Amino acid sequence: MGARKTGKKGGKKAVSFRCDRCKHHECSDGKDCFGLEEETLQSFAEDKELKRISKAAAKVEAKFYGAATRLEEIALFAKEMGFRHLGVAFCAGFREEARVVCDMLRALFRISSVCCKVSGTPKKALGFPPVRRGQEESICNPVSQARLLNRAGTELNIILGLCVGHDTLFCRESEALVTTLVAKDRVLAHNPIGAVYCPYVNRRLREGLFAK
Repeated sequence: MGARKTGKKGGKKAVSFRCDRCKHHECSDGKDCFGLEEETLQSFAEDKELKRISKAAAKVEAKFYGAATRLEEIALFAKEMGFRHLGVAFCAGFREEARVVCDMLRALFRISSVCCKVSGTPKKALGFPPVRRGQEESICNPVSQARLLNRAGTELNIILGLCVGHDTLFCRESEALVTTLVAKDRVLAHNPIGAVYCPYVNRRLREGLFAK
């Protein structure tokens, strides 16, 4: 699917892409719809780390396709990369899951883990609204989570249930590569794609927030 001009952004003509509307996805068979092959090959030739990361991911995919869980794939990718020290940034609501995950990963790696409430900073100090009115609550602090893991020298950081937006900040601040083990969805038992697969939920969303 080609590009579509959508106006100006920062003095340049903004462009949007709608590969989701493509009916054939011939790129899977080698078609270069956007003329990016030469640029891609050049990027890999110039950036050795880019190629190393991509190759490690490809090797794990090729060897364990459909056979390894995501937790296993993260461990396998980290081993392929030669990483020894992993970080886990977890939501306070996932403390039990974090304990299990970290105990499993410790069989293969050194682990540093940080809870989202790490600084204990009150929401009222920053003017943030509480979840429960009238209660004292600490902010979720992904910035400090990332900075502590930066200090620890982790080589790959794993997100475990951080809120939307907080995960974004964590990725922005992390010096190490970041991957996600659990994407939080309080409504769908942390299975966000359920909003697509379940017709009842899908219909509710289309008739509500996503109504045209």
